[in-house]
Order: sequence, then structure tokens, then C-alpha cells
Amino acid sequence: MAKSQSASLDKKKLMADPILVSTIVLLVVFLTVFILYPLAILLVDSFVSESGITFATFKRIFGLPNFRRAIGNTLKVGFVVGIVSTLIGLLFAYVEVYVKLRTRFMSGLFKVVSMLPVVSPPFVLSLSMIMLFGKSGIITRYVFHIYDNSVYGFWGIAIVQTLTFFPVCYMMLKGLLKNIDPSLEEAARDMGASRFKVFMTVTFPLILPGLGNAFLVTFIESIADFANPMIIGGSYDTLATTIYLQITGAYDKQGAAAMAVVLLTITLLMFVVQKYYLEAKSTATLSGKASRERMLIRDKSVTVPLTILCSAFALFVIIMYICVPFGACFKTWGRDFHLTTKWFKLVFTRYKGFKAFKDSFILSFISAPITALLSMIISYLVVKRKFKAKGYIEAVSMLAMAVPGTVLGIGYIRGFASGMFGTGFLQGLYGTGTILVIVFIVRSLPTGTRSGISALRQIDKSIEESAYDMGADSFRVFMTVTLPLIKDSFLSGFITSFVRSITAISAIILLVTPSYLLITVQINEFAEKGSFGIACAFASILIAITYTAVLIMNLLIKHFGTSRKVKTRKDGE
Repeated sequence: MAKSQSASLDKKKLMADPILVSTIVLLVVFLTVFILYPLAILLVDSFVSESGITFATFKRIFGLPNFRRAIGNTLKVGFVVGIVSTLIGLLFAYVEVYVKLRTRFMSGLFKVVSMLPVVSPPFVLSLSMIMLFGKSGIITRYVFHIYDNSVYGFWGIAIVQTLTFFPVCYMMLKGLLKNIDPSLEEAARDMGASRFKVFMTVTFPLILPGLGNAFLVTFIESIADFANPMIIGGSYDTLATTIYLQITGAYDKQGAAAMAVVLLTITLLMFVVQKYYLEAKSTATLSGKASRERMLIRDKSVTVPLTILCSAFALFVIIMYICVPFGACFKTWGRDFHLTTKWFKLVFTRYKGFKAFKDSFILSFISAPITALLSMIISYLVVKRKFKAKGYIEAVSMLAMAVPGTVLGIGYIRGFASGMFGTGFLQGLYGTGTILVIVFIVRSLPTGTRSGISALRQIDKSIEESAYDMGADSFRVFMTVTLPLIKDSFLSGFITSFVRSITAISAIILLVTPSYLLITVQINEFAEKGSFGIACAFASILIAITYTAVLIMNLLIKHFGTSRKVKTRKDGE
């Protein structure tokens, strides 16, 4: 009885707030049209023909040897990258949390390595791999005098993706290890157990769900990756590249849609397991924070080898990233190492660099504040409000995280070029900058929403309720009370969205038209042609832009964020 009265009261409050109702309706429409509808069109394309429901398209694509091979290749790469990335991430996390690092240099090195994949385009390491270990590679040709080495194929993709994704595992596992109560491990040590036995019998079982979570996140990222397999894959087909070639090479939109459904099914299954089973289990296993400070390992027989190993690996990753700017400064990589500014000049004179950077910057800068604000609104509705569509909004906004960019691109082509909305306003979106902005928003929405939900759950309800009691509507409360309290998450979401958008390629490579030049598409095009000087010049400028954006974010959060240190007032008290 009490529950029904409470539900009735919530409904009355909701209906008495027209701004809130309008916001919910608009959100439901936006999420349905730009996330669910393109995916639904893929299913319709795959299963429905003029004669009705059919599996003929799936029979046809599974009859293609290259498609069957691509599925096996994709799963193989995903499992290898997932396992190796998780193990390397665990090593780095364990060293930082459990080992006494002798210098701040190591801690700074770890931070740099964890940030580099965020601020760089997804295919930078592929360029570096080719330039260091290819046939004209510095290491293979000039150090080991190997002149016929090929980095293309399975191992090239696996190594590059591992170096790209292991920092994600490191950041996830670092938080889990910090939350383990040290008394559990010290009790086992007091009973005579060795460090290895303590790790295997106490630490490892506690973080096992977290390891599974890290593996699945990396697995999903790996099988959905388009840029690295496209540049360094060679003849080694993966699902993402096969889908792209099916629509751009074979002009088989229906076949590409069916292939996209297969890839989407795999990623969704993994996402559901990761999100609703392992993530929840990990949270339940490690609830709260460590009760006291951990006694760090100081034994040189442990600290020295682990420090050397992690330092060497971290420095190698940094060298891989540094290789790209150097590639833009040499006349001919692998042949003529005289310094030159030729490639940077060509970027802006012959290859329309100004237009590429202008278009990329403007579209990303437009999408960033919209994404940040939408993320905070969705987070607010999910955490602070009760209404029937709440579960739908949360689930669909998070769904974009599990949808590979190539799949979303195919869905937008089928949905807005010739689908249900093939006429009218929504068809007019296709081929415009607006559709690119919408894709950027959809791709970055889950990250901002998760950050906003975490921040809002820490705010006491009474703060907002007092504003409602004084007669403020939901819009005024959100703008004047809630949003100022989560400025850190908003600013973080803004910059994260900007960086993700300006470095995106998989979702937009199928949607971009000659009217717009995007940096990542230019880099991909020149890398495929083997024009590494131009590709490195574009990539170097892009890295500079994204790194500057992250530095600005840190400054803004430091000076305007809610987490800044409050200075004690000395004057006027």
C-alpha cells in the first residue's frame, strides 16, 4: 500500500514538472532514433526480404570463405589481446600498489603510459610498428640487419592492440588492488605463507572477477577495433575490416548488414556478461576501501626485477609513441634521416590540412558540450528521479558502448540513407556534418554517463530537496544545484568527448563525404598508401591538439572544479 502511494506521489510530481517530462520524452526519442533504430534496421536488412523473413543472407555470407576466416581471426586476436593485456595490466597495477617504488620517475612513467592511448589516435602504434620493425624499420634494418621482415598480419595486430589496450586493464585493476584490505594478506603472511602463496590464495581470488571484467573489456575493444587491423593487418582479415570492404569494395549493403549483426551479437553477449555479471560480482567482492595503509614490499629481490621489467616495457611504449613525430621530421623514413619540415608543409599546402583540422576541430567541439550536458542529464534522471522509462534510458545510453563503430556506421547508412526515414528531414541528415556530430555524441555518451552516475551517487538528496521545497522546478535545481556540484564530471566529460571525437575513425569512415575532411580519415588514407611522412605529420599535430586539450581540462578542474583545495580566508574574517 505504501509503495503504491509513493509511486502515485512520484507520478504526480513528475507530471507537475513539464520541463522534466519534455526532457524525458526528447531523450527517449533521441536514443531510439539514433541508437536503437539503426541497429533495428540492420536486423531488418539481414532477416527480411520481399518474400518475408529469411536466413538467405546469412547463408550467403557464411558461405564466403573470407568471412568464416575473419570470424576465426577476430576471436583469436580478441582472446590473445585480452589475456596478454590483462596480465600486463595486472603486473603494472601490482607493482604500483604493492611495491615500494624508489623514485617518483616510475610513478610518473606509469601515468604517462596510462594517458598516452587516451590522447593519441587509435592507429598511432600501427604506424610506429611499421616504422620500427617493418622492412625499412630502424630496429630490423639498421640494428639487426634484417631486410625482409614483415610486421603485417596476426602478430602485428596482436602486439599493437596489446600495447594500446593494456593501460585500460592497468587502470581498472589498480583500483581493485587498492581496495583490498591489507589485513587479509598480512594475516596469511603472519601464518608463514610466502608472498607468492599469499597472492595465489588471497589476492588472486579476490580480484578474479575484476580480472574477468578487464579481460572482457579488452576483448570487446579488440574485436571492435577497425583502425589497427586496417593499417597493419595486411591480408589478415578481421570482422571490422571485412564489413568495411564488403560495403566499400563489393557494394553489398545487405551482406555487410548481416556481417555487422554477427559482430554485434558477439560484442553484445560479451558486454552483457561484463556489465551485469562480472562488474557486479567484482563490486560485491571488493566493497568499500582498504581499512588502513598497506605495508609496501621493500625486498630488493622483488622490487628490483619488477621495477626494471615495468620500466623497460613502459619506456618501449613511450618510444613507440615518440616514433611518430620523428617520422614526420625525416626526409624518407628508413632511407634518408636528414631533418626536414617538408611533410608538415605538404600537409597544409597540398593535402588541405587546414580544412581537415578545421572540420575535425569544429565538429568535435560542437559535439563535446552537447555530449557532456546530455551525459549529466541522463545521469541525473537515472540517479535522482523515478519514472517508468528510467531503465530504458539507462540501458540504451549504455548500449552504444557495446556497438562497434563499423556496425554503427553501417546502421546509419542503412537507416538514414535508404531506411524507414529515407525521405524528409532525417534523410537530409545523411552526408552532412550534423550526422557526424550525432555519431560523436552517441559514441561518447556511455563514458560521460558512467562518470556522471558515479559523481551523483555521492551527493546527498537533501541538498536538492531543499531547493524543491523552496519552489524551484527540476530545470532550475539541475542548473543551479546539481550541475555545479558535479563540475568535475562535466568538464571531464567535455574533454573526453572532444578527444574521443577528434580521434575517432571506425564509426565515421563510412559516413564522411567529400564535403568534410577529417584528420583520422586522412591519416588512415595516407598510411594505407605507404605515405608515412604525411601520415605521421597529420598524427603528430593531432596528438598535440588532444594533449593540449587534456592539459586544459586538468587546469580547468584544478581552478574551477569542485575538488580543488579550498583556501583558508585570512582577510575580512
